[in-house]
Amino acid sequence: MAKWKHNLKSWLTRRLELPADAVMDLPRITMVGQLHIYIENHQGVLKFSNDEVRLLLKNGQLVIKGSDFMLKTILPEEILLEGKIEHVSYLDKPKN
Repeated sequence: MAKWKHNLKSWLTRRLELPADAVMDLPRITMVGQLHIYIENHQGVLKFSNDEVRLLLKNGQLVIKGSDFMLKTILPEEILLEGKIEHVSYLDKPKN
């Protein structure tokens, strides 16, 4: 059933030319060089340290690695992180 819903959402997104991040609960990530990263549509901060940030997403996690991190803005579904960003990766949610 979940796969059917996902396929329907994908089809509607393509057909109606709707933004995928809004329809499918995907994160929107905007980076400015290695200095700033702005993430929308996350579901919480799992870890914050000087060199790593982990955010919970609907279907996994977003891991940001670097140095000298500072949270400039944190809202329920948005975050603005500053520092030297060296690596951004997406971890899929484990399948049960």
